[in-house]
Amino acid sequence: MMHTPVSALSVGCCCRCRSERGVRNGCLWGISSCLSCDHHPRPWTHTGSQGNVRYMQETPLSLSVRHLLSYSMSDSNSTDFTNPSTFILLGIPGLEAAHVWISIPFCVIYAIATLGNFTILFIVKTELSLHGPMYYFLCMLAVTDLVLSTSILPKMLSIFWFNSREINFSACLTQMYFILSFTAIQSGVLVAMALDRYVAICDPLRHSTILTNPMVAKIGLAMVLRGAMLVLPIPLLARRWPYCRTNIISHTYCEHIAVVKLACADISVSSYYSLSVAFFVIGQDVVFIAMSYTQILRAIFSLPTKDARLKTFGTCGSHLCVILSSYIPALFSFLTHRFGHNVPQHLHILMANMYLLVPPMLNPIIYGVRTQQIRDRLLQPFTHKGT
Repeated sequence: MMHTPVSALSVGCCCRCRSERGVRNGCLWGISSCLSCDHHPRPWTHTGSQGNVRYMQETPLSLSVRHLLSYSMSDSNSTDFTNPSTFILLGIPGLEAAHVWISIPFCVIYAIATLGNFTILFIVKTELSLHGPMYYFLCMLAVTDLVLSTSILPKMLSIFWFNSREINFSACLTQMYFILSFTAIQSGVLVAMALDRYVAICDPLRHSTILTNPMVAKIGLAMVLRGAMLVLPIPLLARRWPYCRTNIISHTYCEHIAVVKLACADISVSSYYSLSVAFFVIGQDVVFIAMSYTQILRAIFSLPTKDARLKTFGTCGSHLCVILSSYIPALFSFLTHRFGHNVPQHLHILMANMYLLVPPMLNPIIYGVRTQQIRDRLLQPFTHKGT
């Protein structure tokens, strides 16, 4: 009896499907049932060459590997696909045994970021004395931090805790878009905050007339539109590429380059465009912030007394700390990704997660500790109890 060749990557079949259809149909074995006949099988594996087939029961370790491979193959005769229905996120390759332990600090980071940013929003909303440009921009930063951390953490924790690695193709591109666009929006909000500090220190008499509420709203809308429009072509380009290699992503989320590298096409357009957007957005923002603080420092050092200089510098100290906590991890991750070819892959992935998750945790802490109005409002319930 002639049989069609079995793929180099053995594919498991259930007993019933094997006995009824043999190797010729190339049935797939899933985690709970045979994908070809929906039968709950005992797992077996085809080995051997054409005309010589034998069956071997799999071990638990091989089952988890086979589960991933079953999503990257269609049947024994065809492995090409152009529009995958799902991608498989591996998490942190090489550290699978420690996924549960790694999830603990990430859970703490997410809890602090969520609680801290919602607290900032609540305090600014309820305290009338904080209704000003600086705190409006701080609320915008808190919203971007919440969206960024929520775009990543829930799916990452489902991988670590429940081994839920599948993500829909459209959901993957949506996650990619939210991460990239809100990263650009976050950078734009930092520029707006630098503008607020520049006007407050260098031209304090005109601060209330320049940064009015309508102007603050226009600046915020401009930052949102810039990030949303510049990033939009990136997932649209990723959608049009044909994917015929595999659908397994060695990452905890749908990172852009990790996704488009799976395409069997020339992806130079995607690479060049995403790199151009990164340099345009981040480069432009860093230059503008540097120019603003150059003028701010000149104005501070021109003050007559040391106490006046320290007091004035303290008004922008929180913003400087937020800038450093946002750009330094991102710069470090970018440099290790581009030039750290000897750095292990799991360190690249950990850094890519940290530069997106650490700033949302640190920003409310920095402003809560260094801004007297927010600190007083936070301590108000405790000070009233003590009196």
